Amino acid sequence: MTRTTALNTGRDDFLSWAETEQGATLPPRPTDAVLTLLALRGADRRAGVPEPTPQLVRRVLHEDLPLLLHATPDELAALPGVLTALADRVRAVNRLNAKRHARLLDAVREAMPECERAMRDTWNLTWPRWYASLLTEDGVDTGDPEAVRHWLAAYARTPHADRRPLPPGVTRADLAARTFAARALITEALLAASTHDAEAASPAGPLLPGRPLETTGPDELERLAAELTDRWTATGLSEALAGPYAELAPGPESLPHVALADRLLSEHLDYYGDSSIPLPPPPSLPAPDEIRDLLHAAPLPAELAAGAGDDLRELAERCGFPGPATTIWAEGTPQELTELAADILAATVERVAADAAPAGEGQDGGAGSGADRDEYALDAAHVLYTLYERGGTPESVARKASDVAGWPFPPELEDAPVLVPDTAPPAYETPSPEELSSLLLRPGLTEADREELDSHARALATVVDRLTRTGCVFRTGDAYGLTPLGEAALRHMLTVAHVAAPDRDTALAWDAHDVIDAVEHWPPAIAAATLTSWTAERGSTDAAWGELLSAVSAASRSTATLFAHLALAEVPTAPVRAALTDPVIGGYAHRLLLERGEEPPLDAVPPNARALLLIDDLRRHWQADMRVLIDAATEDRDPDPAPTALLDAFDAAAGTWPGGPAALIDALAADAYAVVILDDLHARHPDSRVARRAGRAAKAVRRTSVSGGSPSA
Repeated sequence: MTRTTALNTGRDDFLSWAETEQGATLPPRPTDAVLTLLALRGADRRAGVPEPTPQLVRRVLHEDLPLLLHATPDELAALPGVLTALADRVRAVNRLNAKRHARLLDAVREAMPECERAMRDTWNLTWPRWYASLLTEDGVDTGDPEAVRHWLAAYARTPHADRRPLPPGVTRADLAARTFAARALITEALLAASTHDAEAASPAGPLLPGRPLETTGPDELERLAAELTDRWTATGLSEALAGPYAELAPGPESLPHVALADRLLSEHLDYYGDSSIPLPPPPSLPAPDEIRDLLHAAPLPAELAAGAGDDLRELAERCGFPGPATTIWAEGTPQELTELAADILAATVERVAADAAPAGEGQDGGAGSGADRDEYALDAAHVLYTLYERGGTPESVARKASDVAGWPFPPELEDAPVLVPDTAPPAYETPSPEELSSLLLRPGLTEADREELDSHARALATVVDRLTRTGCVFRTGDAYGLTPLGEAALRHMLTVAHVAAPDRDTALAWDAHDVIDAVEHWPPAIAAATLTSWTAERGSTDAAWGELLSAVSAASRSTATLFAHLALAEVPTAPVRAALTDPVIGGYAHRLLLERGEEPPLDAVPPNARALLLIDDLRRHWQADMRVLIDAATEDRDPDPAPTALLDAFDAAAGTWPGGPAALIDALAADAYAVVILDDLHARHPDSRVARRAGRAAKAVRRTSVSGGSPSA
């Protein structure tokens, strides 16, 4: 194949035509990119140039150029003129009638605002576009490969702290991922064009130069993609960044933490189903000037930096020692050092999994089988995620292991922190039966119970202890958790995965609705502390607390949880009194005041607010009944006695409800959240009148819900 990137797009003739016929001097680089990408996307070339269509214009402007073209402000401003001239050229050779010409110009005008936004969006940055922007900023001729090489050599010698930082919120992993995506985009388009040239060449001739790519091999495809990238960014940049200056533009394979970031994203989606649902801010993120000392003090990173022995050589090479990581260790910025900590943590997670013993292999000198010992080895990413997800509060090895061992686990223990002792022996010991009884809220545990749990707890402790060597995790006795370095590394990886992982300042800057939406998912103590801090940032005024109460009223069906968080945060009494008349949270406000020893007037609470509170109470009783029924069904027996928690609670409430049971059923039916209560009353209430009315109400709720008129369920 001839070494040229001159694709058959008619570029030179088009530039001459625009200057001669329209008096327009079009910028060569964006013109070349537009023509080439239109052609690669399949535009007809019988006009001598690629013929744009509205659909192709939108695709090239919105998807292709923002990844592949470095455009100066003047070049970006010239893009509409390039496409307008192209449409005029196709019209001039009678390949476009007046109506289609006008429609095409409308498409260009409509597509440009999104194109301009996407071109400026730092999410679309690639390594070539980033360095082309720095070259342009420094006045370097991006068309001169020698000048580009000289600039790169000088930049590589520049101390890390003096280099231009990436835009806020952008990481090296982001640029690596987008660079990979951009290269995949262009190589796939080139391969498709080559196939088309071979099978059904255009009357204008083949698009690509030389023989079809499928007969010359993938290396030629890669070379052509690199040269096109250079033409649209800076000449010689691709070869330099893939060769002598590869450290300036690491790919995903050079950043081990990218793989762990993907695992953390999967964990988050398993928990919440949506990456935009925020995790709690870490309680103790280190200051930037503390990162270096924390990393240097960690045992494993220090060993890798000092020159790893044979047992750690593979791990060291995975993390870039000796090599790029050596320089970062000595002079890296806080961000680079955080990334290095994340790389070492991620590589350790990989190695823990790789070192897992085959099933059935015994543990040397210890209790439990190899399978027992390694039951957490493949789950180290989950161990890390759950520590971050609980707001960085310490967890118990035994408590975590009891869940895996299948022991009943009280819901109130899910996010409960544990006390970290001042000191403890280095070797792990499962707590005594008495300590376990207190820790797990299971009175009367015995030594036999402890022995049953012991192998599971030791297996988890083994994984935790290997993670502690990274400096990102600690274990003291039975308690373990994230260190400040670990919180920084985990937050960085979650950010790389585009999981919402705000810091404390970001969370405190949210408006009332955002902070209320977020804390719904957080551990109660963390949520309460955040709400208290949020109001403190606003002077701890009654008005600030009132904003939060109003946001709870406007939230979806999470009122009970959110009000519990506010109660734990000790919301002042005055805004609670003011909320008595709120149609959503009035009942919760009334209950909270009663708990504080006040006697607020019940008639101040709107009936629908009382009903909403009662629905939450009745659902808890319904859930208790369901647990009894399910347990009985699992054991293939009738429940004895039959559960009546819901029926009893309903009858007690109906006894004081204005209008009695019928009026209460009507009030419940105003909210779709009550449909399971109504169904159960219909199925099990001994009073046939109550059962029939509940059945009719449940049907009405479903009809309303299907028609779209239902309150949120």
